[in-house]
Amino acid sequence: MAHTVPTPARPDEPLRELLAAVLEALDIPHPATVGDSEAHDRILIDRVMHAKIALHSVLTDDCPLGVNWNVQYLRERLAEHPPTGYVAYDQARASLAAGKSWIEAVQPAGGETR
Repeated sequence: MAHTVPTPARPDEPLRELLAAVLEALDIPHPATVGDSEAHDRILIDRVMHAKIALHSVLTDDCPLGVNWNVQYLRERLAEHPPTGYVAYDQARASLAAGKSWIEAVQPAGGETR
């Protein structure tokens, strides 16, 4: 006898938007170097904190502001903490493919040296 696995219900749109915003908060590019880890980690920690606040608010019994408000709040906070200010691994790989040296590829925008 074959056992069928039921198809899980697809979350409603407000919940999907919240999950997408949480994924956006967590899924930032990896740093290209150990030197970029500090900036990456600082940004990620800020983004995780805001995602936790939004999730806690939605998961409370009363959720006074609603899911849509929390999604908007989270996206606004993420815009304040963009995953920039460090060289991402994919950026460095693209620079290498374009013919730059490793040192040039991991140089921050604006030419600042570490």
